[in-house]
Amino acid sequence: MAQQIRLEVVTPSGAAVNEDVDIVNAPGYGGDFGVLANHAPFLSTIKIGLLSYEQGNKRENLMISGGFCEVSNNTITFLVESAEFGKQIDVDRAMKAKERAEKRLAQTAQHDESINRTRAEAALQRALARIKASKIA
Repeated sequence: MAQQIRLEVVTPSGAAVNEDVDIVNAPGYGGDFGVLANHAPFLSTIKIGLLSYEQGNKRENLMISGGFCEVSNNTITFLVESAEFGKQIDVDRAMKAKERAEKRLAQTAQHDESINRTRAEAALQRALARIKASKIA
């Protein structure tokens, strides 16, 4: 059996994942990264995107919304705003959220100052990450 690393994904509402895994892939602000057992200590900010991990032949995908990650003592801990398993995502709802965000971004392009561009971009990123996580699940 190959060595494993402990994966902890924690949100404000509690632990989403707490198990030993073979590999973790995550969306860092400096680029996507992967972590195996016995990785060197590491800190990273996390952006909205797809976190995936493997245990043997099983692969799981989560949509995560920004936060932080620490690798230390053969444990990788994510402190994120939210985490949703791909198989639990409502794709229709995510598609509607994507459409709403795209409409809001189009309004900002027309200089509609009542729309917050940063919030609209984040909503679009979350919707796209949910759609991607659900299709891979």
